[in-house]
Amino acid sequence: MNMGRLALGMPGPLPCTPAGIEALLAFYEIPIAGREVVVLGRGFTLGRPLSMLLSLKRPTANAAVTVVHTGVPDWARYTRRAPVVVAAAGVPGILQPEHISPGAVVVGGGVRYEGKKLLPDVDVRCEEVAGWITPRVGGVGPTTIAMLFRNTVEAAERRAAQK
Repeated sequence: MNMGRLALGMPGPLPCTPAGIEALLAFYEIPIAGREVVVLGRGFTLGRPLSMLLSLKRPTANAAVTVVHTGVPDWARYTRRAPVVVAAAGVPGILQPEHISPGAVVVGGGVRYEGKKLLPDVDVRCEEVAGWITPRVGGVGPTTIAMLFRNTVEAAERRAAQK
C-alpha cells in the first residue's frame, strides 16, 4: 500500500533508506533537481522506491532517474555518464572507480553480510574519483534509522489529529 502511495505521489510513510538518502543529499546541499541519477539495483526495498522518490516533483528530488541492474550487459555505461550514482545492488565491491565519472556524487546504499562481515557495494578506491561520496559502510544507516523515527512521529501525529 505504501509503495502504491509513493508511486502515485500521495502522502504516507516513506521507505526509510530511500528517504534517508534523499535527506542526506539535501543536508549536504547536493542538487538533484534536473540532474540524472542512476540507481544500480532494482530491489523492492531500496532501488525501486528510491527511483520513485527521487523522480517526484519536490525541492529535494525532481531528478531524471535511470534504474539499471546487474543483469544488464555493460551496466557501467549508465553509471559512467551520470553525475549522481547510487549503488543499491547488494553486491560487494560492484561499483569500481572505472564505473563512475570523475567528480560524480556516489551514494553507497547496498551492502551484504558475508559471515559476520558487512560488505559495501562501493569499492574503497571510488573515493579517489568521486567528487562526493558517502561512507562505504554506515553512511546511510543512521539516516535510515532517523527516517524510521520520522515515520513513527508522523503516524502518531496523524492518529492524534483523527481523535
